[in-house]
Amino acid sequence: MGAEKTRNSFSLLDDIRMERKNKQVGRPFLKDGKRNKRLSVRFSEEEFIFILSLEKLLGLKRTDIIRKRVLEVNVALIFDGRSVLASIDQIGLELSRTGNNINQLAKYANILNKQRVLSPVIFTRYSKELDKHSLLLKNLNLEIKKILKLMGS
Repeated sequence: MGAEKTRNSFSLLDDIRMERKNKQVGRPFLKDGKRNKRLSVRFSEEEFIFILSLEKLLGLKRTDIIRKRVLEVNVALIFDGRSVLASIDQIGLELSRTGNNINQLAKYANILNKQRVLSPVIFTRYSKELDKHSLLLKNLNLEIKKILKLMGS
């Protein structure tokens, strides 16, 4: 009776092993959309370096870059995120500076107004800073629109 128990326990282990062998391990095979055709393309050294730089810049594989460029219509693939972010960062820095200048001029104008010695030079300087600030806001708005347009396509 003791031998039957061990024999049955081995057969149970064998059944588990057989189930594992029958299970499919890994990614299931594609039924539709399988990419089984290959296309060979040659590039010049400059073109290849450009594709490598796009690969690093966009974070995409070479095949994905080429596939998107060829197969998808109106894809704005070339999106230099670093330069756009650097531009936005620079505009934000300038906005901060002009905002600080505007605040200092307003504070100075209030002090001079209390002393009744307010000069028109302060007003011209203040209006120039406000104009510069509004221009920077307009540029920032344009950069954000560029990003949104690229994200929408």
